[in-house]
Amino acid sequence: MINLMICGVGGKMGKTLLDAAKQDKDIVKIVGFDKFKSQLDIPVFDNYKDAPKDINCIIDFSRPDAIYGLLNYAKANRIPLVIATTGYSDEQQELITQASKDIPIFFSGNMSLGVSVMCELVKLAASKLADFDIEIVETHHNQKVDAPSGTAIMLAQSVNQGLPRPRHLTFGRHSSNQKREKEEIGMHSLRGGTVVGEHTVSFFGGDEVISIKHTAQSKTIFALGAIKAAKFLINQSNGLYSMKDLLSI
Repeated sequence: MINLMICGVGGKMGKTLLDAAKQDKDIVKIVGFDKFKSQLDIPVFDNYKDAPKDINCIIDFSRPDAIYGLLNYAKANRIPLVIATTGYSDEQQELITQASKDIPIFFSGNMSLGVSVMCELVKLAASKLADFDIEIVETHHNQKVDAPSGTAIMLAQSVNQGLPRPRHLTFGRHSSNQKREKEEIGMHSLRGGTVVGEHTVSFFGGDEVISIKHTAQSKTIFALGAIKAAKFLINQSNGLYSMKDLLSI
């Protein structure tokens, strides 16, 4: 039985996660944390000093600047932490890595099981198509703040893992007036409407193109993936975990 805290419960993703958690028979208690107290049917805290100590796991779908207080609370109470927020700076990512020495932390740029499999597919494709040009295009709704998406970065990292030599990332080409470099991975972000998330990795060779694509049709897939990660994490020792550990890929 799990006592769960949802950090960022007042946001769209937080509310989606709350709905999914209510349907899970293994979750018996749910509380939220959000600096903007929403009208929800669960206790919501805006100060970690007032938050309960009997939490078995925290799932975070908030903002990067919330990581400081969140890590302090989780470490002080020895609570496993699932981080599903994206857009962290290098300094913030280092704080997460250091905190994982004190508590179990599950950190992923995308909580979809399908995206995790896609990462393995593009890694394999890159290992077989090392001479091809590689481009990544991601599309999201018009309210998304970070670009490129955390998922696009994950996919680029997976591609580089499959290549004999890692390539540098080129974010758009609006400031460049030259032809494409061979040793680059093009990264392109589209924003508009209500698109949940779409990612395509394309490999361009001579007279042929191979594209691997994932489309998220609702936010629920991310909520269910985060809950699966929480159930996995509460049985782990201190350390930093990812979807690869969850799926044993």
